[in-house]
Amino acid sequence: MSSQKVKTFNEIVRLRAGLRKLGRKVVFTNGCFDILHVGHVRYLNEARSHGDALIVAINSDRSVREIKGNSRPVVPEADRAEVIAALASVDYAFIFDDPTPKEIIDAIVPDVLVKGADWSIQEIVGRDTVESAGGLVLNVPLAEGSSTSQIIQRVLERFGPAKKA
Repeated sequence: MSSQKVKTFNEIVRLRAGLRKLGRKVVFTNGCFDILHVGHVRYLNEARSHGDALIVAINSDRSVREIKGNSRPVVPEADRAEVIAALASVDYAFIFDDPTPKEIIDAIVPDVLVKGADWSIQEIVGRDTVESAGGLVLNVPLAEGSSTSQIIQRVLERFGPAKKA
């Protein structure tokens, strides 16, 4: 991973402590971010607009397979982290291997926790930690018709085994 914005979890914990001392509002989100698309970009831009720094936790390849099935991810975790970190809206990215980001959220206690509107506020993992620390939990709208699964389906329909690129 060549991006200086891609960190380890321990580096993220230290960075968070430094940002807290500076009085910076930290926003946190997580996801697979398998094939980057406009929905991801809009989502991350919206998340970043709620604070001074955006930290993005990216599911490891193993955890993506657990969530999405054995055919995913399409893009390896190191590549996904580097691409997400390259976005202007993202301050730091790191890979996590847990089934949920609960322990991460408990460790960094972001000021704002963001998930997509496909998650109700009540089911957002880490909500209790963030709210009990006085933070904000938000779900932001998703870009209509924009998902990795839909992109994969379109590619298969257009360029499947019987068709040529």
